[in-house]
Amino acid sequence: MRLQKPGEVNMADMTDMAGMAHMEHMETAAKKAASDSKDKDGMLSCAAITAPESSAPIRKFDITAARTILKLDNGETVEAWTFNGSSPGPELRVKEGDRVVVTLHNKDLEDGVTIHWHGIAVPCSQDGIAGVTQDAVPPGGQFTYTFIAASPGTYWYHSHQMSSIQASKGLLGALIVEPKQRPVSDPSTVEATALYQQLGSAMLVNGSANGLAVPGKRGEQVRLRLINAGNETMEFDVDGAPFRVLAMDGHELHSPGLLDGTIIPIGAGQRYDLLIQVPESRQAVVYSPMAESLSIRIGSGSHPQHSEGGKLFSFVDYGMPLPNDPAPSVEPDRHFELKLGQTLFAKSINGKSFHEIPPMTVKEGDHILISVSNEGGGDHPFHVHGHTFRVLSRNGVALKGSPVYLDTLLTKKGETYELYMEANNPGLWMAHCHNLKHASMGMSMMLDYEGITTPYRVGTKSGNLPDL
Repeated sequence: MRLQKPGEVNMADMTDMAGMAHMEHMETAAKKAASDSKDKDGMLSCAAITAPESSAPIRKFDITAARTILKLDNGETVEAWTFNGSSPGPELRVKEGDRVVVTLHNKDLEDGVTIHWHGIAVPCSQDGIAGVTQDAVPPGGQFTYTFIAASPGTYWYHSHQMSSIQASKGLLGALIVEPKQRPVSDPSTVEATALYQQLGSAMLVNGSANGLAVPGKRGEQVRLRLINAGNETMEFDVDGAPFRVLAMDGHELHSPGLLDGTIIPIGAGQRYDLLIQVPESRQAVVYSPMAESLSIRIGSGSHPQHSEGGKLFSFVDYGMPLPNDPAPSVEPDRHFELKLGQTLFAKSINGKSFHEIPPMTVKEGDHILISVSNEGGGDHPFHVHGHTFRVLSRNGVALKGSPVYLDTLLTKKGETYELYMEANNPGLWMAHCHNLKHASMGMSMMLDYEGITTPYRVGTKSGNLPDL
């Protein structure tokens, strides 16, 4: 509990936890730096790192967080915390290159609220992390987020104030960035989003307790965007039709092959885009044993026979490699080894928890190699804010198929992955297990750029508790 609710911690300077006078000096300097860009020591404030001016089209949204009694479509009622009166909140759909402006209002959530844009490489000041990039928005307050939707794909958003509590209460939603031009690899004619969440004790898809029907004519290709916004790994299979995995975490795969009888494991926070052709005489059904009543029915006609078993999908040899691919041979400037596990009372990284975990410290332009090992305590979907990383190997076996770029990596006990990442987004970034209960138990650390500071503080003094 001491680590979960510290009195006050500067997440940009965790080497001197006792130096409160120094921290208060840095806080004053950093607040000034938010307007002056750099302080006299040459430190740049996270608060000063904002989206550049541009002539891009502007998409504006207003989102209000509030306590709401929701009546589900199965007749049950749930005391929820909602965005714009629903959970999930509104699907935000923008175009690649758009300037996205979202004003968050807090109607009546006493502990405050933020919005984190999961998978989007936003500027540091817009990442929505209470105590790191902003203060939690109090009741009656507001905060405006501005960023460029640079990468097309499937993303989502959720509160990162008391994240394990507020996300499970309903503060989340889908964010879709449509490409300026449809990739050649995507022949879809119909598109649907399916966001799975755990709202209290209720498992829902797109807010429904009764599953999802996707219209589609025979022979049409459907792009299905699956979002796992819960805490547990979900396994999906497709009955009645073969399919392809078009994208993972919003990033297209190269020459994805046809799959049949294959189970897709999707970790907490991950997204998979599937391409499914509507069968001639029956439906295609996407099914997860973890949510038996929440199947996705595509097309019309008879219900296909459900087939048990099947092999687990592996991205190690899926798709085709790119010709003249230079990334795997790049020599790293920094190498970090992260061992995900648990101590007697907490989830841990390298045997430590929360702010007692030394940060990964980098400088802009570094090539970074991260080795991630799951040493136990459950599945650990490892998520890095503000960046996309490339998976180089699993258990020492180099990827043989398409390059795989992710922001959230599902790891299972005994697995070790090598990840390659470029330090191309200066700031202060969380790196944590996206089973948010595990993060709340200590499996959360920082990726900090040299020379970046913050005016904000995590702890009971400020009320900013991003991982609780």
